[in-house]
Amino acid sequence: MRLKWWHIGLLICLAVALLAPLASISPDGLERVAKDKGFIESALEAPYQLIADYLFPGIENEALATILAGIIGTLILFGVVYSMAWLLKRGRRESP
Repeated sequence: MRLKWWHIGLLICLAVALLAPLASISPDGLERVAKDKGFIESALEAPYQLIADYLFPGIENEALATILAGIIGTLILFGVVYSMAWLLKRGRRESP
């Protein structure tokens, strides 16, 4: 099997998911600005959360729960994008 660019991209994303527990515990940029400017309290909750706080539910070890959440999220997103690309490519072949 010949390695394609998206194989390499998927492997890089999975490697980043494995390293996720090493990420900073500081809030991300948007959250930090909201705290600094004093409007973090007015933030609304997301209408739904598949994997809340990037921790896979039911796993006691926080590092492992973060890794699993990252891997599952990466694979779901990859599957959706790959399926959309496949459908678009198939549609181009069938159109005159």
